[in-house]
Formats: sequence, structure tokens, C-alpha cells
Amino acid sequence: MANERIRPKPRRRRRDASPKADPGSESSTGGHPQAKVQVVPEEAEAAEQIRRVAEQIRETSEQERKRAEVFRDGREQLREAAETARAASEEARLAAEGARHAVVDSVNATAESLKMTLEQMSVVEEMRRMLREIRDTKKLESN
Repeated sequence: MANERIRPKPRRRRRDASPKADPGSESSTGGHPQAKVQVVPEEAEAAEQIRRVAEQIRETSEQERKRAEVFRDGREQLREAAETARAASEEARLAAEGARHAVVDSVNATAESLKMTLEQMSVVEEMRRMLREIRDTKKLESN
């Protein structure tokens, strides 16, 4: 509807009237006197109506242009918000990746610590066994 234009009706022209010269003046081409043009009230009203319609069309076009500009601005704001969200999402992903690596390192350190503790417990157990053997051998010698 906005793209539809109201086409003006063709004006009827009077054949005996010429809008160029004053009455009684001669034309530079033919030397004939020019007739005075009288504006018919109906034609003046039609011209005014055409002018009003053209003004309405211009105002409508201006409003549509402003609406399109507001739409473009809104779309640009949405694009910027989406870009900001994407950047924040990327930062969160990198932070989560760093946290995951920290947890893996922590689990590996805990496993290494438990392994060392187990080895130390094995050494202590071996020492106790040796001490029992020494004690048992001393008991046998003292008998």
C-alpha cells in the first residue's frame, strides 16, 4: 500500500489558450497575438487536490523512511547485543576450560600424593616386618 502511488488525472488543456504571454502581445515565432489564459475553478481545485495528495504521499514516505531507520537502528542494537553475548560466552568457555584443567591437575596431584603415601606405608610396613624378625631372632638367641 505504501508503494502504491495515486496517479494524477491528466489535465484537459484548452486549445485556444497559451500560458506564455500577456493578452495582445505577439509571439516571437508566429507574430500572432496570444490569448489570455483563464483558470477554471474546477481545474484550480483539481490542481490543489493533486498538490494535497502529493504532500500526503511525501509525508507518508517520510514516515516510512523514519520507521525503516528505527527498524535498522533496532536491528543494529540487536546485532551488537548478540556480539556482546557471543564475546561473553567465549570468555565463559575459556574460563570453564581453565577450571577444567585446574581440576585435572588437582586430581593428578592428589593421585600422585596418594601413590607416595602408599609407597611410604609400604616402606614402614617393611621396616616393621624387619624389626619383628630382628626381635624374633634375638628372642631365639637369648633362649
